[in-house]
Amino acid sequence: MTSETFLFKQREWVALAVLAALILLVLPATVDVFRLNLVGKYLTYAFVALGLVLCWGLGGILSLGQGIFFGLGGYCMAMFLKLEASTPEATKIQSTPGIPDFMDWNQVTELPFWWQPFHSFGFTLIAIVAVPTVFAYVIGAAMFKRRVGGVYFAIITQAVAAILTILIIGQQGYTGGVNGITDLRTLLGWDIRTDEAKFVLYFVNALLLIGCLVLAQFVRVSKFGRLLVAMRDREDRVRFSGYDVSNFKIFVFCLAAAFSAIGGAMFTLQVGFMSPSFVGIVPSIEMVIFCAVGGRLSLFGAVYGALLVNFAKTSFSESFPELWLFAMGGLFIAVVMTFPFGLAGVIREHVEPALLKFTRRVALLRPGAAAASSSSK
Repeated sequence: MTSETFLFKQREWVALAVLAALILLVLPATVDVFRLNLVGKYLTYAFVALGLVLCWGLGGILSLGQGIFFGLGGYCMAMFLKLEASTPEATKIQSTPGIPDFMDWNQVTELPFWWQPFHSFGFTLIAIVAVPTVFAYVIGAAMFKRRVGGVYFAIITQAVAAILTILIIGQQGYTGGVNGITDLRTLLGWDIRTDEAKFVLYFVNALLLIGCLVLAQFVRVSKFGRLLVAMRDREDRVRFSGYDVSNFKIFVFCLAAAFSAIGGAMFTLQVGFMSPSFVGIVPSIEMVIFCAVGGRLSLFGAVYGALLVNFAKTSFSESFPELWLFAMGGLFIAVVMTFPFGLAGVIREHVEPALLKFTRRVALLRPGAAAASSSSK
């Protein structure tokens, strides 16, 4: 049986074990709850980066609007949590008890019909994945069926992100406006603001991320993954071979949207709010940078890229808040020009050969190794 049968090659199993040990054992054992919650926030962006590896790295589809799906997943979760916090008893001081506070402030007198289903947690879990996926399908079908791709597709996704941000801000009475949906307290009666809850949610987030990584790896090594690479390199040849290229593009774009939405929902649970600042152009470009820095052809690199860039962002922005965006832009340009395959490419092309050469030298220095080598000759 080949290594492909088990999804991962030997070194990829090692990489998975190292990543799992880092996020499930080392970090929880070495950092406090506040920092662990911060790492959990970083890991939610890794869901987006995984989707971008499939969409951009394998399929050659650069989306500059992944914040759309991250935000939609987050807003779906936030709507459920906000309704749970807006019981008639908890909002009895409002003019209209039983509705979210921002609706009452904007003279909305009853809950909109499209908010009603989010009273159900089961519906919310479905909506977290379904709403962004359907939205991605609409965008993908409209673009890919007309063979719109490359730079044009990237610009269109960026425009959609800007439009959605403006829409959310403009509908303040229904979405919370520029402040977003805040003051989220409980999940099915469980207080998500406690240290214990943050600890549990971190592990849920980490396990979901590993599950999505395994699913992404399954896609990568499958026939569909090989077709994605073929489409990226020679789209016309794939089309002339009888495959419907547009359907493949739509599927991988929707899968990337679903990954992003799961990350957005977990972000809302761990941070306690969702706002349009995570939907627009700037966060969407940042998400592409996470993938580029880690390596757009490496699933593991995407996770590490999200962790490293966000850690640098937190550290650097505390000291130089005005310069961080310029630093992000410079980082992206430097990586693309110097290391086009990101950190994963550096490790594969430079670190691994150096380690292999070092281990061979060590093996030759062992007693009896030189004699065995000469006798074999």
